[in-house]
Amino acid sequence: MPGGYFGRALLVDVTGGRASSLALPEPVLRGYLGGAGLGTWLLHRLAPARVDPLAPEAPLAFVFSPLVGTPLTTSAKFAVVAKSPLTGMLNDALASSHFAISGKLTGHDAIVVRGRCARPSVLLVDGAGARLVDAADVWGLPAADAERELVARLGRGWRVAAIGPAGERGVRYATLSHDGRHAGRGGLGAVLGAKNVKAVAVHAATKVAPADPAAVLAAARDLRARSFGPATAKYRELGTLANLLTFNAINTLPTRNFTAATFAEAPRLAAEDLAEMRRVARNSCASCTIGCEHVYRAGGGKSARVEYENVFALGPLCGVSDPDAVLTASARCDELGIDTISAGGTVAWAMECAERGLLDAPWLRFGDGAALLRALDEIGRRDGLGALLAEGSRRAAAVVGRGSAGFALQVKGLELPGYEPRTLQAMALGLAVNARGADHNRSGAYEADLSGDLDRFAGGEAHVRATVETEDRAAVMDSLILCKFLRGVFTDPFAEWAGLLRTVTGWDVDATELQATARRIVLAKRMFNLREGWTPADDWLPARLLEEPLTLRSGRVASLSPATLRAMVDGYWAARGLDRDGRPTSECAVDLLLTEAVAT
Repeated sequence: MPGGYFGRALLVDVTGGRASSLALPEPVLRGYLGGAGLGTWLLHRLAPARVDPLAPEAPLAFVFSPLVGTPLTTSAKFAVVAKSPLTGMLNDALASSHFAISGKLTGHDAIVVRGRCARPSVLLVDGAGARLVDAADVWGLPAADAERELVARLGRGWRVAAIGPAGERGVRYATLSHDGRHAGRGGLGAVLGAKNVKAVAVHAATKVAPADPAAVLAAARDLRARSFGPATAKYRELGTLANLLTFNAINTLPTRNFTAATFAEAPRLAAEDLAEMRRVARNSCASCTIGCEHVYRAGGGKSARVEYENVFALGPLCGVSDPDAVLTASARCDELGIDTISAGGTVAWAMECAERGLLDAPWLRFGDGAALLRALDEIGRRDGLGALLAEGSRRAAAVVGRGSAGFALQVKGLELPGYEPRTLQAMALGLAVNARGADHNRSGAYEADLSGDLDRFAGGEAHVRATVETEDRAAVMDSLILCKFLRGVFTDPFAEWAGLLRTVTGWDVDATELQATARRIVLAKRMFNLREGWTPADDWLPARLLEEPLTLRSGRVASLSPATLRAMVDGYWAARGLDRDGRPTSECAVDLLLTEAVAT
């Protein structure tokens, strides 16, 4: 077995508490690495075709990687992979914490949960195997409170990933959390909740050695030094919230459900002002030297971890400028266990519906912080209007009808992050075609838009190339796994990542092989979605973005035409070796290793 791996996944059927081991052949590990890549392979093998994401037989996989447990900075990450109850397609969500290290050191490259417990339970995994314990006393608690209670009960060394009340109640964008970090997008907390599992607790029981410990240590020292450089300065000093004023200045801050791209009151929410008045701490994830986490004081004596995406989604997108309301809303999402982007996107859609008279909710208006908090509470409880909004904007729009789907800002069911596609047209393509849906982490094409190397207002062939390149880089980083905040420190990414992988595994891997691995992972995700009902129409954007031009502060009109998007999507399909309907040709599907023989 190569260094950094155990070569097996633990399969736990919580219906009866039975556990078994699935052997992971070396070609599969080398072909998919770990994290999101290996999770994709596991879902192909273990998920029944067209399975309901909330059915007992739907698998949920916690997937580790070869770099976890090494001293390489930012490597303490894990992927949670399942079929999304929000999109009905493949979803992988990443989190950074000590759970990744302890989970891997149970002696497994992945822990897969299937079945449904008869009563609320916690799954324990350690050197003795897997077992279930009662969770009645922590059911209903926020994830952080449940984690504290369980650690106090189980003892030192246990690490706990838990869901909040929203996951228990099946909110389709519920999160899964450990130590305040969240596997946030796509509703994987609801998948665990549907299994009557409140939490998974892990305890390290063994060790795994790299192939060349001295080389790994030298690489870790070098990477650590580079991680303190200018490429990560923004994250250390102000965090990702530093993007808010920048995006506002260049007309790419989605506002009031994407009816505008600037927010007049953005300075009230900017890191430059809030940090001085409200920042109470700056923290780092496990095994991280960057320290991007910024904690601010919210209302009621609470604190909130602040990033650009949660402030965008609960602030400008909903027209809310009151810092107390936005920070309190962010803390409320964490308590309930819901994704801030999908929560903000769905509430913004509902605000527009209410103002148009499509929903009987006169209390729900843009700019009203109290209304935002009420909506979040109702979503978390699944009562009142929340029973509808807990389904996400796509399903809610199908119920409301009357043209509301045109301004439900989602792709494949996943609500859009804080990037305006009409003024970032490489990103527009990335949002349209990504397997997870509207996502900025699996398709970081905004990097190309903001680089100045192409015209971000006019999509074309260069935007296609940029989308493919950023998607490939993300596929490798999410499978190794390394934090994307490190991406700027690598001057020759694939070659440098191959070097790290060589020192850990002993494989003679090079940049060319890793580029092929990236393409394999991206294609395997698409193949899974095809199996689950993907159609060519799913690689598209909402009507508002294609039919409603934006008038910018300069007077310039920004628009994205259906013809431009069509040409870019077709170009992307061709670049990926897909046919004219976006489906893999037989030639490009032969190297996916999806039929690799394994033993249980």
